Amino acid sequence: MNKLTISNFEEFAQHEGAELGVSDYHTITQEQINQFADATLDHQWIHLDAERAKTESPFKSTIAHGYLTVSLLPYLWGKIIAVQNLKMQVNYEIESLRFKEPVLVDSQVRLKAKLLSLKNLRGIAKAQIEVTLEIKDSKKPAYTGVITFLYHFND
Repeated sequence: MNKLTISNFEEFAQHEGAELGVSDYHTITQEQINQFADATLDHQWIHLDAERAKTESPFKSTIAHGYLTVSLLPYLWGKIIAVQNLKMQVNYEIESLRFKEPVLVDSQVRLKAKLLSLKNLRGIAKAQIEVTLEIKDSKKPAYTGVITFLYHFND
């Protein structure tokens, strides 16, 4: 997939209202789920105990933490777009995030992104992006929402 490259506010503004792209798929492994559980101290059995999940979970499998899938946003976003000429980028806001479908272990997910709006706040670009985390071979996405990044471009 070809990444969109942006070097300044004006280039970014040309894409306002448009779909920016779709990332490649990323596989959610049990090892990744386990590491996330350790990092967040969330050791709920629905994420970690495959044998118990087979018999007691309605999903018949372990599932990724919802916040694990959200934490993939910057990584997957970086597969869609390369924003260059930056002093820094800041995660600013997540709006209306709705989890719609669990992500089973070994599922493949990808991010679809659309630039809803871009505002110039005294030299800082405020980008609101509609995001959908798609699950391969599933009609429903894992989640949908709107995220906001602040881009501090070099002069």
